[in-house]
Amino acid sequence: MTLLCVSIFVESIDQARRDIARAIEAGAEIVELRLDRLTETEDLPRLVAGFSGRFLFTCRPFWEGGESMLDDEGRRVILEAARAAHPMSAVDIEFNALKDSPKLHNDLAPTRIVSYHDFESRPADLTKRFVAMQESDAEVVKLAWTARSLRDNAEAFELMKSGAKPTIAICMGEAGQISRILAKKFRAYLSFASLDRESSTAPGQVTIDDMKRIYRWDSIKPKTKVFGVIGSPVSHSMSPAVHNAAFESIGFDGVYVPFLVNEGYESFKAFMETFVSDEFDLCGLSITLPHKENALQYALEKRWKVDKEARRIGALNTFVGPNSKRSKKWNAFNSDSSAIIGTICAALGIEASDLSKRSIGVIGAGGTGRTAVAALSALRCSISIFNRAPDRAEKIASEFGSKKVRIEAQSIESLADSSLDVYINTTSIGMSPSVDASPFDFGIPRMNSNTLVFDSVYNPLETKLIRQARESGAKTVGGIEMFLRQAAMQFEAWTGQPAPIEVMRRVILERLSK
Repeated sequence: MTLLCVSIFVESIDQARRDIARAIEAGAEIVELRLDRLTETEDLPRLVAGFSGRFLFTCRPFWEGGESMLDDEGRRVILEAARAAHPMSAVDIEFNALKDSPKLHNDLAPTRIVSYHDFESRPADLTKRFVAMQESDAEVVKLAWTARSLRDNAEAFELMKSGAKPTIAICMGEAGQISRILAKKFRAYLSFASLDRESSTAPGQVTIDDMKRIYRWDSIKPKTKVFGVIGSPVSHSMSPAVHNAAFESIGFDGVYVPFLVNEGYESFKAFMETFVSDEFDLCGLSITLPHKENALQYALEKRWKVDKEARRIGALNTFVGPNSKRSKKWNAFNSDSSAIIGTICAALGIEASDLSKRSIGVIGAGGTGRTAVAALSALRCSISIFNRAPDRAEKIASEFGSKKVRIEAQSIESLADSSLDVYINTTSIGMSPSVDASPFDFGIPRMNSNTLVFDSVYNPLETKLIRQARESGAKTVGGIEMFLRQAAMQFEAWTGQPAPIEVMRRVILERLSK
């Protein structure tokens, strides 16, 4: 059984006791008390008095990333006093200290976690060090290093599984968060979480609330299927909260995690080559910026099944793992295009075929703008692309325009002189924290009650653009509807079950309201 441990820095006895109580109430199965800042022992009995939970005592020296300036003997005294206050507790001792201080080694037996930390990168001698630590007489081995990329996590998972002794393997930093979230799947001894976002004791720690509620820690098992979102940045994504809540609502044995993959095709390919394997149980992926075009290139190289719309757009946002053990080929599609058309038609109360009678303004010529133009041009809509850089808009217009489909590129300033049936903002203008900006700041188009303004931005819930449109008498629809539609398509492709739309909507609204 993998334990969930909350780490707490002891700054004062009263503060620590409050935090211990909070951690236990939040569901911590063991509490690590970081004693780095202590130099005296007389108050240690009061620190854990009355608590029946399990404790891990650590006094990390400055030379291994901690804050204690005490020598080995001074730290031994602190740890001995802590152990005396709670005899059934464990202690964490640095492997390098054990080699230099046999007394530290012997006096703190039997329950010892022997640890090594590298806050700079992956140690060059990681495997050799792991073997030496396994051969020591410690009960548990812990290795933590700063992830250079997501691929370091694969090595951490292998250490978790292969150790003859119970093992903790952690990749620190944002790229290493999955080593913490998925530790239970790979049978680690424990995983560390923080009490809250302000009290993290190591880079990349996830809060216990997020571990338990978003990532469904209690439900993760060795056979749990893994899904996730690939992007850079990716920490802001609401997809983990939305999809994990949806999995829970239908009792699906899956967990959805963030994958921070650096820009560039080679980084994307390296991730896919490392993690698409039976051993990892990766079964589906969402792809966001800047990797939608990389995803298409990779899928085509692998000769996976790619839908025609994704090929036409030149980008995709969804991978679906093989549904048969006889085939290793994945499916790939773009759910954004259907979500865009579906959102517009629902807001106007029309069928997709009726869109050809509407004039459409697409604001922005990035990935979402390109997707919108591709989807609308297939329906033979009349389209104007408004963009700061005219050359990008002209390139898209020439690619998707034809004798039967009129597409023209215009400057974003010309919005003020336009009068179209539908406006779609595909830019990030107005997204939190820049909530006082709007594409209509260049000038508000001529609009009436039949005009629809669709903002793909969903944070904040009501953007400045939506307010401006509503005050001008237009119909409006926010980005949540598009997000929900594309997420629902992904969910159904992965699980084969109807998406719990209202559960997904509730999660988004709750998170945005905070």
